[in-house]
Amino acid sequence: MSTTEDKHHEKHQPQAEIDEVTNDQLLQGHEFDGIRELDNQLPPWLKYLFYASIVFAASYLTLVFVFEDDRVIQAKEYQKEMAAYIEEEETAEEDEQATPVERTQEEIMASGEATFSKICSVCHGKFGEGLVGPNFTDEYWIHGGSREDMHEVIVTGVIEKGMISYKNLLSERQIQDVITYIKSLQGTNPPNQKAPEGEKYDPEPQEGAQS
Repeated sequence: MSTTEDKHHEKHQPQAEIDEVTNDQLLQGHEFDGIRELDNQLPPWLKYLFYASIVFAASYLTLVFVFEDDRVIQAKEYQKEMAAYIEEEETAEEDEQATPVERTQEEIMASGEATFSKICSVCHGKFGEGLVGPNFTDEYWIHGGSREDMHEVIVTGVIEKGMISYKNLLSERQIQDVITYIKSLQGTNPPNQKAPEGEKYDPEPQEGAQS
């Protein structure tokens, strides 16, 4: 390009405008309601913060997608904590079984009632009279009325009826206690009982409570 063409090109290029007050350069095309924007440089601390955020993001993504670090993956952290919790529960249950503590019938019933009120009463009624779930106060049972049958229902659940498994939510002692409490409800004859469901169950002689 010749010297003449260079001068012609420079002549048609927009010249930078300078603010009369601050003597700083104004940005071209940045005017709103008569207000012009200055071409100010970002402060150093803001630049360093921006650079640090880039480094942090790169490091975090590397830990997640490359190294799959347990410390930053929530699913793995949850599984790790759940495994520790289950191990702790199993250890406590083994210790409990190794050194059994004698309990009175009143203590067993109180424990069973607490579990029943917290979990079972929502579907079976406050007094076992039956709501969504069957009546516990009559002699009829859908899945059998023995302790073994009731234990099986509590542990495995009845998914088609909306009852989940409580295998991982209740300890074996809590399950046995609530079974004892439920067995005690038979014949109590509370008001507003649900109609009998299932087959009549004849309990075995001296079917006792387990402590």
